[in-house]
Amino acid sequence: MRSADPRAMKIWPDVPACYDWLSLDQRGVWRLRGEPVVHQGLTAFLSRHYARDEDGNHFVQNGPQRVFVKLDYTPWVLRLSSEGTLQTHTGEAVQEIRRAAFDDEGNFLVEIPAGIALLCDRDLPAILGCVRLADGTAADDATLLDVIALPPGTVSQLIFTWQTRDYPILALRRDEMARRFGFVASPQPVKTSATE
Repeated sequence: MRSADPRAMKIWPDVPACYDWLSLDQRGVWRLRGEPVVHQGLTAFLSRHYARDEDGNHFVQNGPQRVFVKLDYTPWVLRLSSEGTLQTHTGEAVQEIRRAAFDDEGNFLVEIPAGIALLCDRDLPAILGCVRLADGTAADDATLLDVIALPPGTVSQLIFTWQTRDYPILALRRDEMARRFGFVASPQPVKTSATE
């Protein structure tokens, strides 16, 4: 977890946290008040200062202020690079995969050390070539639909093969993702009761 710059905290010790300004969409695009961030420098800043607190809220540390991030789905979004590697929306190469899954809407997800990550839908057709049956044959549409319909947490008959390793594919439900992986999709200010 990133901490605030101590020098900034001395100058501005009581800067309130910011909510409902910054979001991350399902393609890994930062959005300010719903508008995509297109400035490369700002995108790089947001990505560099992206972190998570102990309660599962994700935020960007902006000097002494935490700007909490509303997540359209997962806290991480993966994209397929031009070199054929997976990268997070913050530009970091994925070095370790823990498991793979399809949700009940047909989204492909990968658990990485930082948390659960949604594969950008633009890269799904390329990744589907790495989804196979245990005997090595390619998964057809009917098989994929069968997996999507499985009860959550069920290990399917499909395997995700990536960089010479095989990962069993789970069936998950989108509406259970935040609870299962311990993140808060829409951070809210902590309400404090008045003390007497």
